[in-house]
Amino acid sequence: MEQINITLPSPAAGTTRSLSYLRFGRPGQGPKAYIQASLHADELPGMLVAHHLRALLADLEHQRKMLGEVILVPAANPVGLAQTLLGTSQGRFDLRTGQNFNRMFHDLSNDVWQRVQPELGQDAQANQLLIRAAISASLSGSQRDQAASDELSAQRLALMRLAADADVVLDLHCDCESLLHIYTGTPIWERVAPLAGLLGAHVALLETESGDDPFDEACSRIWWDIAALADGAYPIPLACLAVTIELRGYSDVNHATAAHDAAAILDYLRLQGIVAGPLSQQVPPACEPTPLAGCMPVAAPSAGLVVYLRELGESVRAGDPLIDLIDPVSGSVQQLLAPVDGCCFSRENRRYVAPGTRLSKVAGKHALRSGSLLWA
Repeated sequence: MEQINITLPSPAAGTTRSLSYLRFGRPGQGPKAYIQASLHADELPGMLVAHHLRALLADLEHQRKMLGEVILVPAANPVGLAQTLLGTSQGRFDLRTGQNFNRMFHDLSNDVWQRVQPELGQDAQANQLLIRAAISASLSGSQRDQAASDELSAQRLALMRLAADADVVLDLHCDCESLLHIYTGTPIWERVAPLAGLLGAHVALLETESGDDPFDEACSRIWWDIAALADGAYPIPLACLAVTIELRGYSDVNHATAAHDAAAILDYLRLQGIVAGPLSQQVPPACEPTPLAGCMPVAAPSAGLVVYLRELGESVRAGDPLIDLIDPVSGSVQQLLAPVDGCCFSRENRRYVAPGTRLSKVAGKHALRSGSLLWA
């Protein structure tokens, strides 16, 4: 195991932060996995999973069972980790710019297409190597460095550079209160499904473009974008399996679940030929995927006290009562209803909320939304 630190630009005189990552295996030796935790710095279940993975991977490396390379970033957002307001961690948004830490990653598709189009041929493996080299070139150079002159931009660029040539990219997050669920690209679902089964994901949300360039999509969408631009003229493999894994809720930080999740991730790396050894379990069937555009929120129309009427994981039908929203002063009660048939898999953890707060999400089977499919 090798630990490497990347120094970020100083945000103030006399102050610097660094982004640390761990490397297992050797660069260029077999397929590569990139795993990062807590890009939203206050989402901590993934940080504990990374802690468990660190020990497991170190042991495998000691046993010479690394068939490829694994990059593990146990705390992917040192900028957000440092943000505290009135005693509360503020890890989702950069307080200087207001930007979400998991948005606005680099959309490289058009630039890479311009670089590779003249050289693409009929050999899919050669095309994959060509595209990977172009991705690396697009992220390199003094212009990129100059554009990333502040901490947030430099952090985004550093993470993208680490993941640019990975065959598997896993971005570990969590929700407020939720069941384990994943986000991934529709074109790669069949190859991601074993991971969903191993993790025991209750919901898998699929898209080809969610909007706002989250990290996982910035890594994987480039491949199906280029395949679309090639329009069948050249074989373009979907060479990056990128997945955002939502490891339940904020408070689900315990060794038992973290050990389970780490073992499941390691089994998936075995399936991908990155580490050697037998699976710790048979691969269970994956949940039925649903479109991200069919994931419908239930928002609070006014301020009030929140009482949930359904448990996470319950199947609901459109019109079923989900939430009582109570005005503690007037005594009025508004009953909020399920917007679609589906699984109620995620909800707000605060029990008194402001108007407009998203209280719950229901994963429906039919795409009903368009435009930007992610929330702030």
